Amino acid sequence: MTNSGKKIRVVLVDDHEIVRSGLRALLQTHPGIEVVGEASEGRRAVELVKDSLPDVLVMDVRMPGLNGIDASRQALAVKPDLKIVALSANCDERSTSAMLRAGAVGYVSKEAAYEELVAAIQSVVKGVVYLSPAIVSTLVHSVKNEGEPVPETSFGRLSMREREILQLIAEGKATKEIALILRVSIKTAETHRRNIMEKLNLDNVAELTKYAIREGLTGV
Repeated sequence: MTNSGKKIRVVLVDDHEIVRSGLRALLQTHPGIEVVGEASEGRRAVELVKDSLPDVLVMDVRMPGLNGIDASRQALAVKPDLKIVALSANCDERSTSAMLRAGAVGYVSKEAAYEELVAAIQSVVKGVVYLSPAIVSTLVHSVKNEGEPVPETSFGRLSMREREILQLIAEGKATKEIALILRVSIKTAETHRRNIMEKLNLDNVAELTKYAIREGLTGV
């Protein structure tokens, strides 16, 4: 429990229902934790943060629709004091660094034991960063390689909305579908799509899809 004696309010986000169900069942056995919501994709997670005002958001990194990295940024914009614990099967350097830059203060491998997730949740609520040993190893490797040349990328030039649309394009969504999902006009969606292609210097959906996978936006 928190210092005030209240339970830690947690929202679980993972696109695999069996994973969410398992985590919920385990966390609900802990007397100091209350699961107040769960979502299978990033946009619903942001809505839950608005509605439930949780203390901790356990966020899967790779999900369809809106990935955990951009969803974390949006969730923190809604509730700046929110603590985010990343949950991922991929402990690669790119995903790890991206989630930490997005505001995560905890990072747990999906291969970790249940007790480690509980420890992470309790730690971040106290203001202590929690990283699984696998994540620490990844970060140490990253620091050791800081002196090596970093490949240039145009990804940083994309806006948050452009990253959202790039992910949806890579997942096979048509312009009309994208406009409906993001609640914008078809013309606006087309303009974003054109701007993305110009910024990345790519000519077709296949190239955009490969790029999105390489940048960790989608696992499609």
